Amino acid sequence: MRQSYFTPAVFTFLRELADNNEKGWWEANKDRYISTIREPAKEFIADFEPRLQAMSDHFIADTRTNGGSLMRPYRDTRFSGDKTPYKTNVGIQFRHEMGKDVHAPGFYLHIEPGGCFAGIGMWRPEPKVAAQIRTAIYENPDAWKKATKYKAFTNVWSLDLDDSEMLKRVPKGFDAEFSYADDLRMKSFIAGHKLSQKTVTSPEFDVELAKAYKVAVPFTEFLCKAIGLPF
Repeated sequence: MRQSYFTPAVFTFLRELADNNEKGWWEANKDRYISTIREPAKEFIADFEPRLQAMSDHFIADTRTNGGSLMRPYRDTRFSGDKTPYKTNVGIQFRHEMGKDVHAPGFYLHIEPGGCFAGIGMWRPEPKVAAQIRTAIYENPDAWKKATKYKAFTNVWSLDLDDSEMLKRVPKGFDAEFSYADDLRMKSFIAGHKLSQKTVTSPEFDVELAKAYKVAVPFTEFLCKAIGLPF
């Protein structure tokens, strides 16, 4: 029987870290992080590469500890009121080969006690790039509909239309009565798929995640084409 990449020990570690988010505890438990989270995550990333390549040749499964698909556990506290030094979640992003950071098109995995999910799309692209995506939606509504409104997609994925992540109004240059006006107001062109802890710790998790990502291929392809990236 296949072994699970992520075990319940991942969630135990993250809950304990949330209760002890300081350098002393981290240093005393860093070897636990490496054996329980970092190394299994790198193995997951390596094994997921063929599934990713089956969807597109242009997304990267990078096993490097620094700068790879696994996000660093250290928080950037420079501009945050929250000065706790460590992330209490595990983030993995398979981003486009031409992307330099988390704002690039990608397939994302978030592991956190009580809040696991898969994500797709582009998080907070710069204004020029966001304008390209909005223009593509506006000029190709049928393609956008096929990418985001069909049942196979909506049964799995939900576009992020939370008010806090939306512009107050449709940007200038676009008809406010456009069929998908709310989609033009998105700051991030992303969709999410909730995951249970049971799913994440299943031996077949990589298979199930790949199925979900595959459903979102038209969405990801639309975004890539909108900003001139190959898919």
